[in-house]
Amino acid sequence: MSAVYIVGVGIHPFGRHASRTGRQQGEFAARAAMKDAGVDWGAVQFAYGGSDSAGNADTMVEQLGLTGLQFINVANGCATGGSALFGAYSCIKSGEFGLGMAIGFDKHPRGAFDPRPADWGLPDWYGETGLMLTTQFFAMKLRRYMHQFGITPLALARVAAKSFDNGAKAGHAWRRSPIDLESILNAPMINDPLTKYMFCSPAEGGVALVLADETTARQLGRPQVRLSAVTMRTRPPGSFEVFAPSLDLERGSSATVVASKAAFEMAGIGPRDIAVAQLQDTESGAEIMHMAENGFCADGEQEVWLAEGRTCIGGQLPVNTDGGCIACGEPIGASGLRQVYENVVQLRGAGGARQVPGEPKTAYSHVYGAPGVSAVVVLER
Repeated sequence: MSAVYIVGVGIHPFGRHASRTGRQQGEFAARAAMKDAGVDWGAVQFAYGGSDSAGNADTMVEQLGLTGLQFINVANGCATGGSALFGAYSCIKSGEFGLGMAIGFDKHPRGAFDPRPADWGLPDWYGETGLMLTTQFFAMKLRRYMHQFGITPLALARVAAKSFDNGAKAGHAWRRSPIDLESILNAPMINDPLTKYMFCSPAEGGVALVLADETTARQLGRPQVRLSAVTMRTRPPGSFEVFAPSLDLERGSSATVVASKAAFEMAGIGPRDIAVAQLQDTESGAEIMHMAENGFCADGEQEVWLAEGRTCIGGQLPVNTDGGCIACGEPIGASGLRQVYENVVQLRGAGGARQVPGEPKTAYSHVYGAPGVSAVVVLER
């Protein structure tokens, strides 16, 4: 099987863009990625792409060019981007193709996500009790975790403050102003223990990645960023997931734990070998829980990690170096690919003010979505 490399990356800034549709933002990212790779659309042999609220990704061929390539639409909740990348990676790894693209974009309306129970195989009463409100679900899950492992509201605020600090240094981020701990803690409470500034927001944006086999990557002469592992998993028994809660009172495994273990096994390395990580941070508590679920620390150790700044740029394991979902917002189709984009930037040493020191050689990204789907990507320079 062929080794797989990322040879081009492109991003449309996240946030609100009244003058561009979601698909136009995806097209912008695709053209930027091709320019970065030094290829044109005619050289692209296939594409995987997705969005949640902005239309089918394959309709982009109307603008990019009617070359007849296969273009697969992907829809997998917040893991749509990671799933698109998994498909593109698999096509090249199998040897079937030498050059392809993963694209994600979205344009969500203002306000919270508004899922319907029937779309997720749930009865109406699940929504009537308020559990379709993701803010409420994540707060309930987090409150239980905090009780079990001694996590404090100050730790939640530290995650958010770090995110806004990092986002201020990232040109593609939506929220680019630092916010101090006191303001975060004293902001309006959305769902206890999570305040306004601890949540991400639905947003707009687009990301595209150009992937190549080893031969093509060498011919293009691009920086060598290799996809050492790409995994995607659904939930195991006993997991407690958004729109798929387990009734088992004992905390079981999760889609993240399963996907992470598979990725490390595939890459042949462990959590201590990772130099920079992008973790799903739908809200501050998600980043904290995912630190442990991805194997970077034990449950409860996050309190000390955050107090000592270990996840800050320059720390032991920088996490969400561009501000993550909290600072960038979450356009569902693009969010998982943004994480990989940021890791490529870091491995190339092109992060500017947010660059992780020491010439990082490994990078990790993790995305999570309903109803318990996770995708993990390990990159090596």
